[in-house]
Amino acid sequence: MKTSVRLLSFLFPFVLLIIFGTLHDVSTQAQTTATLTGILTDPHGESVAGAEVRVVSIPAAGAAAQTQSETDGRFSLTLNPGRYRVSITLESSVRVEQEVTLAAGETRELRIQLALEPLSASVLVTAQAIPLDASSAPAPVDILTRADIDRRGAASLPDLLATRPGFSLGRTGPEGGSASLFLDGGNSNYTKVLVDGTPVNVPGGLMDFSNFTLDNVEKIEVVHGAESALYGSDAMAGVIQLFTRRGSTRTPAFAAFAEGGNFSTGRGGADLSGLLGRFDYSSAFSDLGTVGQGPNDAFRDRTLSGNFGWRISDSARLSLALRDNNSDAGTPGQTLLVPANLTSHVGLHNFSANLHAEFTTGSRWHHQVSGIESYRREFDFVGSPPTLQQYNRAGLVTQSTYLIHGFTLTAGYQYEVENGFVSYIGFHVRRNNQAGFLDAQWRPLARLTLSAGARAEDNADFGTRVVPRAGAAYALRIARGAFGDTRLRASYGQGIVEPRFDQMFGSDPCFLGNPSLRPEQSRTVHAGIDQKLASDRVHVAVDYFDNRFRNIVSFGLLFSPPPGCPLSEFNSFGAGTFFNTDLARSRGGSLSGEARLTRWLTAVGNYTYDPTRVLAAPNAFDPSQIPGNRLIRRPVHSGNLMLNAAFHHMNWNLSGYFTGRRTDSDFLGLGLTSNPGYARFDLAGTYNFLRGFSFYGRIANLAGKQYQDVLGYPALGREFRIGVKYTTRRE
Repeated sequence: MKTSVRLLSFLFPFVLLIIFGTLHDVSTQAQTTATLTGILTDPHGESVAGAEVRVVSIPAAGAAAQTQSETDGRFSLTLNPGRYRVSITLESSVRVEQEVTLAAGETRELRIQLALEPLSASVLVTAQAIPLDASSAPAPVDILTRADIDRRGAASLPDLLATRPGFSLGRTGPEGGSASLFLDGGNSNYTKVLVDGTPVNVPGGLMDFSNFTLDNVEKIEVVHGAESALYGSDAMAGVIQLFTRRGSTRTPAFAAFAEGGNFSTGRGGADLSGLLGRFDYSSAFSDLGTVGQGPNDAFRDRTLSGNFGWRISDSARLSLALRDNNSDAGTPGQTLLVPANLTSHVGLHNFSANLHAEFTTGSRWHHQVSGIESYRREFDFVGSPPTLQQYNRAGLVTQSTYLIHGFTLTAGYQYEVENGFVSYIGFHVRRNNQAGFLDAQWRPLARLTLSAGARAEDNADFGTRVVPRAGAAYALRIARGAFGDTRLRASYGQGIVEPRFDQMFGSDPCFLGNPSLRPEQSRTVHAGIDQKLASDRVHVAVDYFDNRFRNIVSFGLLFSPPPGCPLSEFNSFGAGTFFNTDLARSRGGSLSGEARLTRWLTAVGNYTYDPTRVLAAPNAFDPSQIPGNRLIRRPVHSGNLMLNAAFHHMNWNLSGYFTGRRTDSDFLGLGLTSNPGYARFDLAGTYNFLRGFSFYGRIANLAGKQYQDVLGYPALGREFRIGVKYTTRRE
């Protein structure tokens, strides 16, 4: 015992010396190092866990320091004194970069709010007034990324969307022919089309997709169901929005491509993007030319696009997005029924611009202001004299959003001026429209999201209409394994579309427009379930929709000449005008799924059942339009199956699309009212053979199927293109 005491007495001074030395080292280190801490939150003020925090010294020296935010959103790093660039990244959130200078012994705390990244595949911009997680959307949505576009080898928007659930395509011939898209049984003017937030439909909702390329497009969103509560006129059956690529790398990213194929086809283009301090930029151009497969079938299409942004501060940003398409297409007509027209052609010029500012005031208020403009010029050299259609839409959209835990409320105002000149009307037409809207989202439970909104649309011609919408999304089950997440959703909406200028203001004395026309209206209901299986390797979605369209504008003959109509003309040609008379229904469903079969093989498929019906059409002038028939050019059955294989330095994509028989008309008096169904297969491949260099190719209509998207107009036969691409971008 005494020996132990003596031993402890002997060791005690050394223990004290070690403790003192350790404390001295810690104190010295604290005086010679600095501490960087932070708290990360989302726009609602809730903690963000799992964000990657990376700190690099300026100038770069040594390895970067890294950590992740904890469940309470906090992180901490011990660093040497100096100047650093702090980068914070999280999937589906905007990357945040800040520069800090730390002194010895200093403790610095950063408080950073992470915003959702609009270009992320898991973020949805179009369905609500502000971005939200796509899994919380109450309406069915379809998101296509740049990677999806490249895997398909797609170059035009209508070809890509025609294979998606709920879509059908009506195109008058091969490339360059007028292209219309029908969504969930609605007419072709029932889908609002936005490019970076700017509406590009002409007044009345019509949209010709014939020259709409996918150059510099980073993401496409499709929202099913009436969205007029948020977007006003044209959003009767859904909304399509395209997003231009935004520069994101400090080293400039450059890409260039050139390709050629049969039908004397050539296409080339380039793009450049990057970051320069607070300035981000992205610009691109492309040029397509083809002789086509028949007489007077040539097509030329040029595209210019850009997206430029300036980060004014950590809470304010200004951006300008531009897009310009200019094309000329030969239009030989219904060559399967009548001889080709060898002289007619159509010149089409589309332009859109969006000047957008977003900023925050405090932690709860988010504000957005956008100046928008689009115009469309169409020269139709079909008969004599040629016709000219010019349309312009310009306006201002402003909105303010208040965010608090689990609740978001947005109030907004839009003012828009529509201008038009149609040569067969003979004079300039103008509408001044304005609207106010409210949009709310509430999460009363962790798994339940409720949304509701309404818009009061004040149109210069038909007056004021109020259109509501509501929806809910519920995570019934959150799990992994053989039976994973189960999510339910339901949505209801009302939509409107304003009459076309020619329908209201036609100037022919015997075929006058009707200035008393009301807007066409819709009521849409959607319900669905999303299910993940096999440890999230399989994703299945089932959707049901019930859409009703009323006050559809039709053309009706008059039994007596209107005032100003010469009796001789009335006796020879008759007289007529437009009325709100027709009623139609679209009730069906879709099934879509994606399965990762192996590490390198993925299967994607969808099927749509849409038995549309004409319910009332008192002015039907063609047998295809009488009540009881299917709506024109909308098949009851359609679907798509795609296999994608990615291994080594190659990617192969095989896509098969089928459509059933469709109601149609030759509109020539021949009595044809049905268009046969068809199946088409496309093959695309890419081989990366050197750093930055790749060969690629695509064979469209692999089997050379002869078919018609619109009765009488032959679709393009087997078409192949091969090309080479160089890029400095990591893809």
